Amino acid sequence: MTAGLTIPEAAPGARVLAFGDYRPARIVTNDDLAQTVDTNDEWIRSRVGISERRIAGDDEGIVELGVHAAGKALANSGLAPSDIDLVILATCSAETPMPGHAAQVAHRLGIEAPGAFDLNAACAGFCYALGTASAAVRAGSARNVLVIGAEKMSQWIDWTDRSTCIIFADGAGAAVVAPSEAPGIGPVVWGSAGDKYDKIIIDDRNSFIRQEGQAVFRWATTAIAPIALQACERAGVKPEELAAVVPHQANLRIIEAIARKVKASNAVVANDIVQSGNTSGASIPLALSRMIERGDVPSGAPALLVGFGAGLSYAAQVIQIP
Repeated sequence: MTAGLTIPEAAPGARVLAFGDYRPARIVTNDDLAQTVDTNDEWIRSRVGISERRIAGDDEGIVELGVHAAGKALANSGLAPSDIDLVILATCSAETPMPGHAAQVAHRLGIEAPGAFDLNAACAGFCYALGTASAAVRAGSARNVLVIGAEKMSQWIDWTDRSTCIIFADGAGAAVVAPSEAPGIGPVVWGSAGDKYDKIIIDDRNSFIRQEGQAVFRWATTAIAPIALQACERAGVKPEELAAVVPHQANLRIIEAIARKVKASNAVVANDIVQSGNTSGASIPLALSRMIERGDVPSGAPALLVGFGAGLSYAAQVIQIP
């Protein structure tokens, strides 16, 4: 007879204690881009809804961006670095394939010997990482988890290609996940459409990002709202009970289309893309962190997070706003 395993006592639920964000200082406006490519402010606003974006400096890589955002989230949570035992960093714009960036961020913040790994689900990366963190806490594999979305998309952009240079930007957002008596992070609904992998792609280390904008637009505006509604259903939250809808900040027209189909009549819909551009895996925590700081959303209320992008990967979950 084989003896069973001894499983540590797990938390019944997990919740987000706090968010933090970091936006690089350099602002690039639509008028700035019009000096180098054939475009103008009205053309950009009408197609993607962006007025300006943040671009990281030469001395700001994924690690530096992540440290700023994660340090702020950790301070806002009231926890000490010694309380964190797992760090997950979502990024699709890493400068190098190894080593991973999560361990470096942890070291810079004084977090000693945590589990640490990078995760690449592109623009859905933060939702994937948050779902993984919640599962780790509820399984007893971690006590407190630092979840980071950090992107330096500017280093993968051809600044003469107006189809991409007007869209992508840099930044980082982070959250601290901790045990709770009642669930504060709903089940993640995730998946992929691998047959469309080449719709948003960087072919190799010597290439820039390219995308088939119309194909992505059609996919996002038809396939993502049902995923969002499924996340609400699995969390036991009706759309009209949501206080916030925070889709990946891909394109203002996509954001508005998803929000209409979700029919969250009482929710504030994130539109951080207008000032921040598309920051891929960093966009959801960047947007929600700003909403919380401004007092746009009430603490304790439910918010729907919806990530989607290259892969094509998608994920959604409902969380309780810290």
